Amino acid sequence: MAGNTFGEVFKITTFGESHGAAVGVIVDGVTPNVEIDEAYIQKQMDRRKPGQSSVTSPRKEYDVVQIQSGIFEGKTTGTPLFVVLYNKDMKPEAYNDIQHSFRPGHADYTFLQKYGIRDHRGSGRASGRETAARVAGGAIARKLLERRGVEVLAYTQEVGGIKCQTFDEDVIEQNAVRACDAKAGAEMIKKIEHLASIGDSCGGIVECRIRGVIPGLGEPVFDKLDAELAKAMLSIGAVKGIEFGAGFEAASMLGSEHNDAMNKDGFLSNHSGGIIGGISTGEEIIFRISVKPTSSISVTQQTINTNGEEVEIKTEGRHDPCICPRIVPVVEAMACLVLEDLYKRQAAIFG
Repeated sequence: MAGNTFGEVFKITTFGESHGAAVGVIVDGVTPNVEIDEAYIQKQMDRRKPGQSSVTSPRKEYDVVQIQSGIFEGKTTGTPLFVVLYNKDMKPEAYNDIQHSFRPGHADYTFLQKYGIRDHRGSGRASGRETAARVAGGAIARKLLERRGVEVLAYTQEVGGIKCQTFDEDVIEQNAVRACDAKAGAEMIKKIEHLASIGDSCGGIVECRIRGVIPGLGEPVFDKLDAELAKAMLSIGAVKGIEFGAGFEAASMLGSEHNDAMNKDGFLSNHSGGIIGGISTGEEIIFRISVKPTSSISVTQQTINTNGEEVEIKTEGRHDPCICPRIVPVVEAMACLVLEDLYKRQAAIFG
């Protein structure tokens, strides 16, 4: 299967399936002599793992990090890091009823059309389980970015039409949906719990802010910083759209409104989201992604089976009624991977 490697100089290759023996990642291009241990990566894995609250999947995967190579005496060696996360709580029998039917909104149908075979047990590589490997790789990129003074912060901005009205960074990790507004977060939780009780799901919007990036990062044509971030975000299965800065609102603004004026001290606004011409301005990078509702729901839906016959389907098993809370660390991980790769590509060209 092509498309399992991301990045050019700092790169990851992920492997594994939802109900296979393990998932994991090989990370190449790692700076040598950097102190890093399993506990540092584990912190990010714990933010993504299932079973955290009433608004996430009850599957119990502790995602215990095991580094198999690339570390010696607590420091990176510069050789590839191999990180494995063994699956523990598999229940493939939960998918027996849909073995020969396609879940609406899921990759069941398209995988079979492409490969002529599919793993119906949690959908194999098409499962959100694959993102655990990304978070492990992204944690290593985050460690390297910390040395550059770069901070990456993502959070839930909207769920099921309920929007955050304030931004308080301190409350993000204090509520189950990782909302930046505690009051809105409480309302989001109630809505998700209600939808879960009736077997349905909802989507939302996750915003990401990146601070401390030098001006001048990114390439001006095909490898624009925003284009690389967009590819990274859209490679996450549940993401259906992305916007930077003012985003789609720019379509209704005048040039005199949208342009980020400058004075001797810098930019007077940030409608561009910290990226102009595909290159960082040094301002805070801001983007938002649209997260679709979870496709695996227990509401009865119409579909077809592998024989092309019309059937009805209900997806049982353990699924997130809203993906936003657990996608937040995935968004951060993918952003970290893009940034560290571009920093290394820049250094290779300019020294």
